[in-house]
Amino acid sequence: MPLADEAQILRTSWPRRLLSVVAKEPVLVLLLVAFALLQVFHRTSWASLPRLVDWQTVLTLAGLLILTKALELSGSLSWLSHRVVHHIHSERALAALLVTLAAALSTILTNDVALFVVVPLVLSLNKLTPLPLKRLVIFVALAVNAGSILTPLGNPQNLFLWQVSGVSFGRFVLALAPLCAVSMAMLYVLTMASFKARPLDLSRDTAVQPVDRAFAGVAAFLFAAFVLLADSHHAGIGLIGVACGFLIWRRDAVLKIDWLLLLIFVLMFIVLRSVAALPWVHETIGRAGLDTPLRAYAAGMLLSQGISNVPAAIMLAEFTKNWRALAFGVSVGGFGVAIGSLANLIAVRLAKQRGMWLQFHCFSIPFWVVAGALGTWFVSHF
Repeated sequence: MPLADEAQILRTSWPRRLLSVVAKEPVLVLLLVAFALLQVFHRTSWASLPRLVDWQTVLTLAGLLILTKALELSGSLSWLSHRVVHHIHSERALAALLVTLAAALSTILTNDVALFVVVPLVLSLNKLTPLPLKRLVIFVALAVNAGSILTPLGNPQNLFLWQVSGVSFGRFVLALAPLCAVSMAMLYVLTMASFKARPLDLSRDTAVQPVDRAFAGVAAFLFAAFVLLADSHHAGIGLIGVACGFLIWRRDAVLKIDWLLLLIFVLMFIVLRSVAALPWVHETIGRAGLDTPLRAYAAGMLLSQGISNVPAAIMLAEFTKNWRALAFGVSVGGFGVAIGSLANLIAVRLAKQRGMWLQFHCFSIPFWVVAGALGTWFVSHF
């Protein structure tokens, strides 16, 4: 082939390659573009960038990725899926069960950890019976965001606001319970409408796959131990132990994790915290006058759509003392666009299904609008 023809092929293939990268990793591309723009217009020294990253979260995420992969490789998730599909007889009932499980776990394990339990289970179920996989994962993501509203342990922003408020655990739960109840009621209605009552097709479920009991037992024990270590802010120690142990014993549990997700989280912390630190952002919030519950609520709900609900809660707490209105706002802010809650990103990445973003927003944005309106009523009347 002549060199001129080869050059022409390369020139025409570059746009296709670029579009392919954007389609596969839209969040990563968006973060890289945002980072480049920030460095051009509001330069931050490279030496200071690592301080913007919440390494406790990244280390916790890495450990959970390894342990979830170990459970998957052990065959235990396939075994559990086999048991589930033989006790649940319809697609709608299965969806309701998964939504309930995800929401319940998120109240005590945090929304991120709940996803690492439920989403791999959904993926294993899909191997046994054809399921609307993308829709199920989206509803699980909505469920962990809705369920985690209830307790201070449910998500990072709740934990932060609970500490700032100084109220008791019980008072915090009572204050957030109405929003959690309404969000879960909405989600169950949407689940009933979005999933059919048709019987599950078990034609793929031929035989139960063997379970490596030793591998599964060690992975389950380490999962519980790691969550306890992460909760006591020792995720680094836990990660070193888990990673070193599996690299020696079963290295595939470490090598096959989603390393790109870790990179995305590092970039997300750098970009979102850089944006939150921009002087004009602080000036704009200061001029908004968050002296009323409705303004604090609206600020949390809206700002979460741009910088995620955890940074929004931390930033807005400097401008308002109404912790309940702010908690309502950033909780609702977890719905809407995917960046509203980091749990959304984890769910989509764990699913590894192309074309999920559009479908995700078709459910999450209307949910955000309705939840936002109901939250406005609660803040105004209670």
